[in-house]
Amino acid sequence: MRAPPYISHLSRDKKLAKLLTLQDAFELGKRSPIHLHLCNSIMSQQLSTKVAATIRRRFLKLYSGKPSPQKILDTAYDDLRGIGLSGAKVSYIQNVARFALDHGMNHKILGKMNNEELIQHITQIKGVGRWTAEMLLMFTLGREDVFAVDDLGIQNAMIRVYKLDKTDKKKLKEDMLQISAKWSPYRTYACLHLWRHQDTIPVTG
Repeated sequence: MRAPPYISHLSRDKKLAKLLTLQDAFELGKRSPIHLHLCNSIMSQQLSTKVAATIRRRFLKLYSGKPSPQKILDTAYDDLRGIGLSGAKVSYIQNVARFALDHGMNHKILGKMNNEELIQHITQIKGVGRWTAEMLLMFTLGREDVFAVDDLGIQNAMIRVYKLDKTDKKKLKEDMLQISAKWSPYRTYACLHLWRHQDTIPVTG
């Protein structure tokens, strides 16, 4: 089977090439509904994979598997708290639902924006930071050239693979950005392989 185009490009980085030869290739794709995947990312933050999966299951059960933005807004606060969400996460999920109703949140609308425009657009939602927006770009919108410099798993992987100094966080991020620049336009795939190297691929629903 023919290797994806990103393999030969990323293999120019000899240290990254070693990971690529040991791992299976990735495929990206678009997933729907976007608001649900964004809610899943928020619900999963700072939780173990097992706990996050349990909460997502309970969340879907509230709506028979189809939580539309309006249904989420119509759900009582105590019902959302009752599935294991913190008060802050309930508020953030409601913010996502309200934003989806007010501005639209589908591939046709978001597909017109480049990565940075989309990050600025989505982070208008209180509770959605840059990292969450980057995860949406990668895992839900299938964007190939996203680099999550603030992700702890990526940082730890690059410290390990490239022997980077972790004592100065600012310098660490500068070094990471310099290294990752050569990976463009396939930085998402590089992140996926680095996460797999660390066994820390984010839970995004």
